Amino acid sequence: MNAAGSGPVRTERQKRGEEVHEELIRLLPAPPERDLPPGRHSHHKDRLMQLIDDDQSRTPVPGQTSGQAQPQAQAQDQAQPQTQSPSRLRMLRPAVWAPAAALALAGALTVGLVTNMDSGYGVEPSDSETAVVLLDRIADVAAKTETTPVRDDQLVYIKSLDAGAECQEDGSCEPGRLSEREAWWSQEPGPVKQLALFYEGGGYSPLRELLPPGSPGTPAGIDRPTYQWLASLPTDPDQLLDELYRLTKEGVQEDGKEEAQVVFDKIGELLGNVMPPRTAAALYEAAAKIPGVKRVEDAVDPAGRHGVGIRRVDKRSSWATVWIFDRDTLAYLGERTYLTKDSRTGKKGTVLGESAILKRAVVDQYRERPGSGSE
Repeated sequence: MNAAGSGPVRTERQKRGEEVHEELIRLLPAPPERDLPPGRHSHHKDRLMQLIDDDQSRTPVPGQTSGQAQPQAQAQDQAQPQTQSPSRLRMLRPAVWAPAAALALAGALTVGLVTNMDSGYGVEPSDSETAVVLLDRIADVAAKTETTPVRDDQLVYIKSLDAGAECQEDGSCEPGRLSEREAWWSQEPGPVKQLALFYEGGGYSPLRELLPPGSPGTPAGIDRPTYQWLASLPTDPDQLLDELYRLTKEGVQEDGKEEAQVVFDKIGELLGNVMPPRTAAALYEAAAKIPGVKRVEDAVDPAGRHGVGIRRVDKRSSWATVWIFDRDTLAYLGERTYLTKDSRTGKKGTVLGESAILKRAVVDQYRERPGSGSE
């Protein structure tokens, strides 16, 4: 009787399973047919093995107690030079697992499972690995983007929408008003005394750094990244990450940020520049190795453009930085920094700094705009 009764039930389940399988195939996008740049196949293999190792390291061994878990990675205790890039906090979200392995894999590689709302600047998926997948995709696009090398006697032109918080002596800050700005950045290897020329609010103003008496100026480097300096950086992501930690070490304790946050913020500052495609790809690959990065499913830049984001939150200062990318092209759009909880600086959600890249180009002289002559 059991055999007679169980036959139709198994058949119905099999039919339902086939329908679900066909529906998944129909809904999932077809894989893009494109050639990867040299070295990217081996990179993805390494990233896949890293994800597998990470997953195994998070899986408890039967009989092992929580006290036997491996120690945390080294403490992050550094801050950044005095730029307008704040720090952030890592918040762990409860994971949501699909009941079937196929659904779990589809969720991890395509849309990610959303479990919680952020503080008004996007919806964050629960699985941190989706950030790694997204950054790998962005690196692929960056590596295939054609860029004309910039000469030392040329200028990088950037038109942007920017705002920075206005802070008082007591440490409290109020969000600044967005304004459009054009900038012409010097590419001379240096040292130079004028870093750039700004056009904002109807007038031109040079950007100069305060220098000690007798100083020849500021050379190209981490705080004045020229095209040629960016081209000199390592393109191996591990070596690049080590180099960025080394370059940001000086003056880190002034801001009180985590060391990893300092590097994340510095990469964000570099992303708005014109650079060799391989350097851009290596920066995104290096960012994928920084602990605490999360994918933001719907992020909005200061210009109101919706896209997908990469975010990191600093535990020490409770400041978050999110990079925003075009959802279709994965082009970098801009970034925003804001508070993740109430503090002396301001209330949760207070924007401390934001920027949207509207146009980038290479020109031959100051006040020259793309597609037109100079004034």
